[in-house]
Amino acid sequence: MSTVGDVMQAMDRRYPPRMAEPWDRVGLVLGERTAPVRRILLTVDITDEVIQQAAQVSADMVVAHHPLLLRGIHGVDSSHPKGRVLLAAIAAGVSLFAAHTNADNPVDGVSDALARTLDLDDIRPLEADLEPGLDTLVVFVPSKDLNPLVDVLCRAGAGAVGNYDRCHFHSPGTGRFRPLAGAEPHIGDVGQQSEVAESRIEMVLPRSARGAVLAALLEAHPYETPAFSLLPQADQPSDSGLGRIGSLPHPMRATELATQVAGRLPATAGGVRLAGDPDRMVSTLALLAGAGDSHLDAARRSGADAYLTSDLRHHPAQEAIAHEGSPVLLDVAHWAAEWTWLPVLAPLLSADLTDVDIIISEICTDPWVLAPGTGFRRH
Repeated sequence: MSTVGDVMQAMDRRYPPRMAEPWDRVGLVLGERTAPVRRILLTVDITDEVIQQAAQVSADMVVAHHPLLLRGIHGVDSSHPKGRVLLAAIAAGVSLFAAHTNADNPVDGVSDALARTLDLDDIRPLEADLEPGLDTLVVFVPSKDLNPLVDVLCRAGAGAVGNYDRCHFHSPGTGRFRPLAGAEPHIGDVGQQSEVAESRIEMVLPRSARGAVLAALLEAHPYETPAFSLLPQADQPSDSGLGRIGSLPHPMRATELATQVAGRLPATAGGVRLAGDPDRMVSTLALLAGAGDSHLDAARRSGADAYLTSDLRHHPAQEAIAHEGSPVLLDVAHWAAEWTWLPVLAPLLSADLTDVDIIISEICTDPWVLAPGTGFRRH
């Protein structure tokens, strides 16, 4: 039977905690890692209503996007909303887990899910993360010692490329050197020019493994002072990153796009707001699920015709649309944009945890309940 710890591992494999912002509080909020899990409730926010639903559907665990304790409390007191939620979860035997900023950028993450919901093509990060840095090690070794040295370097972390290991290139040559006074040469004599059949080895390694690989090299190389070079490779963009940008299925007016977005996202009192020329033809859309007004400049630099995000403030939005060629802006409810991740997450967890039922909460946790002309939003 799966446990809370198994759920944590499944989430952390897809959304590594190291990808979270330093200020974030992701991971297990409440619970015992060894507790069994038969049913999980997925939600954006952990609220009183969500805990009540978890108890009603006999969920053992709630997996949320927003951490309940991002701003912590100093006591678990039922008079405080967070304390009340925690006590209710404890009483219902419900564990709590959150994947927040670590779930924003990856493939199958929150912005990725929003882009798919809107049927974008050629989806790519708005601001791509960089692949983990790589180095190239070049070292010269007596040809007879080539394979033993490659073995040592591989064990230290070098020579892995995709689904292959022991990846290395070697070419034969002749090494020439003269040991000076005080040297203790492995080959040759002090004061005498020496020649030896050598191989040049080239191997890639993660930049994070530099220390281990160089230590292994110096320990295992037969020469007293081996000759080597360590060359950093150019950083490459990855498939993950902040936000997404892609092509719409067909060009459309900005008002048509706003209507289409409203039809694809869960309904909220605020709906969709549009800033900029409503008659502008748009074919490319940049987006960032969650609060994104700090990335208005990135959206403009991307060349997108429209930028969709949440929680846009008056002055940044006003200034953004005043720029020449700036994209039109679509402001949607924070909860609605991020809820689109839950239907993507559910089958991923089902594939990893085959003995666990996954339920998606449809409780609207958007705090706004009324906008003039729209009527009341019901839970």
